[in-house]
Amino acid sequence: MIDEAVLNFSAGSLTLLNAILAIVMFSIAIDLTARDFKLLAKAPKPLIVGLASQFLLLPALTFLLVLATTPRASVALGLILVAACPGGNISNFITHRAGGNAALSVSMTAFATVGAILLTPLNIAFWGSLYEPSAEILRATSIDPVRIAITVGLMLVLPLILGVALNTRRPDLTRRLRRPLQWVSMAIFVAFIALALAANWALFLAFAGGIAGLVIAHNSLALAGGYALASLAGLSPFDHRAVTIETGIQNSGLGLVLIFGFFGGLGGMAIVAAFWGIWHAISGLALASVMARTPVAP
Repeated sequence: MIDEAVLNFSAGSLTLLNAILAIVMFSIAIDLTARDFKLLAKAPKPLIVGLASQFLLLPALTFLLVLATTPRASVALGLILVAACPGGNISNFITHRAGGNAALSVSMTAFATVGAILLTPLNIAFWGSLYEPSAEILRATSIDPVRIAITVGLMLVLPLILGVALNTRRPDLTRRLRRPLQWVSMAIFVAFIALALAANWALFLAFAGGIAGLVIAHNSLALAGGYALASLAGLSPFDHRAVTIETGIQNSGLGLVLIFGFFGGLGGMAIVAAFWGIWHAISGLALASVMARTPVAP
């Protein structure tokens, strides 16, 4: 039974994953300065639409998917948890490849990361409690929203603040660090996920087939939802691409940290997050290659 399965993941591995995600976040933050946030304050509409798409629309669409497909409790909660996470770190790279507003994408990642301190535990608790099978897991699990907020803060928000501060004070240094650090940090992250999958390969093969279709449908729903909301809001094509990709690329690494830190590595949840981490990169790069064929003006 997938609801009882537990993945092999040590405390040391969890600490290492925390550190890797902090480095990835820092590599994104050194693209930002305080001036970027001031510019967004003057024209906040694309940012507001993007955050609404991530933290309001996607969790609601995820709940509808869960109601329509009635998956196992741990799988349902895994989908809800991934939807409650902020945008993924590779979204900025993919938005750039798609010819979209990469600056908006980076800023959305930054604001969503800060917002995740409050909104991620709130969305997990709210939407998870509405589906009775996953509500049972939540009742049996001691989830402290403050601990989740501290985890998100130390792993994502602190590196964000440090990165912005360094870029503001030493732009010459961050200019040299930016590209190599982004590539190296992403390579380490991908290698870590690959090693974690290898250590649990038999379990992954046993259950991934049934989960793959749900994850692909979930990711497609996220991309379509972001596209639809950006269209309804009348965003420019340049901003439109950033919002679409940011909604469809979720921080599954943070999802894994929360799953192993607060849910004991519950199999269905962990496999959902791990498969999301693989699939959203494939779908995002494929979508970016299609979008890039039709350039849009900034």
